[in-house]
Amino acid sequence: MNRATLVWFRLDLRLADNPALTAARARGGPVIPVFIHAPEEEGDWPPGGASRWWLHQSLRSLTNALDKAGSRLIIRGGPSTEALLALARETGAEAVFWNRRYEPALIQRDRQIKDTLRGANLAAESHNSALLFEPWTIANKTNRPFQVFTPFWRHCLTLDEPPTPQPAPRSLRAPDRWPESEALETLELEPRPDWAKGMRTAWRPGEAGARANLRRFCEHAFADYSDQRNRPDLEGTSRLSPHLHFGEIGPRQVWHGLGEFASRQHRETCAWRQSQFLAEIGWREFAHHLLYHFPQTPAAPLRPGFARFPWRRNPDWLRAWQCGRTGYPVVDAGMRELWTTGWMHNRVRMIAASFLVKDLLIDWRDGARWFWDTLVDADLASNTLGWQWTAGCGADAAPYFRIFNPVSQGERFDPNGEYVRRWIPELARLPAPWIHQPWASPPAILQSAGVKLDHTYPAPVVNHAIAREVALEALARMSQAKNF
Repeated sequence: MNRATLVWFRLDLRLADNPALTAARARGGPVIPVFIHAPEEEGDWPPGGASRWWLHQSLRSLTNALDKAGSRLIIRGGPSTEALLALARETGAEAVFWNRRYEPALIQRDRQIKDTLRGANLAAESHNSALLFEPWTIANKTNRPFQVFTPFWRHCLTLDEPPTPQPAPRSLRAPDRWPESEALETLELEPRPDWAKGMRTAWRPGEAGARANLRRFCEHAFADYSDQRNRPDLEGTSRLSPHLHFGEIGPRQVWHGLGEFASRQHRETCAWRQSQFLAEIGWREFAHHLLYHFPQTPAAPLRPGFARFPWRRNPDWLRAWQCGRTGYPVVDAGMRELWTTGWMHNRVRMIAASFLVKDLLIDWRDGARWFWDTLVDADLASNTLGWQWTAGCGADAAPYFRIFNPVSQGERFDPNGEYVRRWIPELARLPAPWIHQPWASPPAILQSAGVKLDHTYPAPVVNHAIAREVALEALARMSQAKNF
């Protein structure tokens, strides 16, 4: 019997701990790995520019890994249903297996695809490779979705430990004849003209790069993570977010990888399970929990009263923020890091997002769209949670009166100004006391540092103290409105 199985790769671009691939091998027949490029099926959120670049590199890495296992990746264009049915006919495959995605448009699409495949007498199975816990299995004491992180994660930690990750297969059984495949380059994922030099320097997409980042983090940053995770001037974070988003590594691998490292270091189990870093993995779980239960949130505030908020439409201010020219150095450094590398330190993301929605009163959805296009880890669930948290309109939201001061935040988390100097070289010669507020610097110091406001570096687009009061007044009026 043929018993060939199509394994439909999506955001699970790895061979290790890949449940769909494991299940396909267990059937005993040939395994035919497939990737279908169909961005038009992702609703309002097809991959942005930085994500497309990463996807190209990750698919190339997956192709090489499959080659070493005696297999290959078959690439086709959409629509996905027609592509899968055609491949099943061409190969005689009797089953299609894949790992789940949780974006609202894709949940609906995948449900329809599963029904169609089963209607064509094909076995169709979906598996979980992306999360520790399926969103529909987690509920509070009233059997409703959690909307506050701490009880959500506390509940998760009482559940059975996630399964042990499965190793990558050494070999995959090939079919007698491979179907035709499109070349990766025909997907046109890489930018033209090429603006990705900074991303190529900063990242190593693919499964091997993900493993290396986890190993580096465990050995060099995990012990000090709680103290250094908010310091953008230090290498204190894991930088695993794009690898997790593209499924080059899974959360089960991170969970057990931390446990194995803690065991080798003779650390107590409870210490790493209660670690701040594992809680960040929990925030990712929480984001998917919210997106699954509240699918409207990428485009609408979870708290309906925020729909009445008087957001400003100011294209000049929005553009200044996007280009890293607001006049507030820590904000601008973050936006320039984002544009260059496709990534921004999480503390700086919060500062930059707060500045957009609280100082400039520009709609959080404008910020979410920009991050979606420029982040290599642009994840719909996490992006939505982060922006709604900052704006104060979502689950577990920051209180409306919490407005980050970009000067004090910079002074606290980039105390010597090294992060700002790295990304804003025109301020590199400013002494630390003035680097986060160059407009307050004595003229002689500005002159000696070669800084001329509104020429070499912009003056602030708004006065933070005044902008804060305006925001507080608008937020207070909204919070006092009926049915808020």
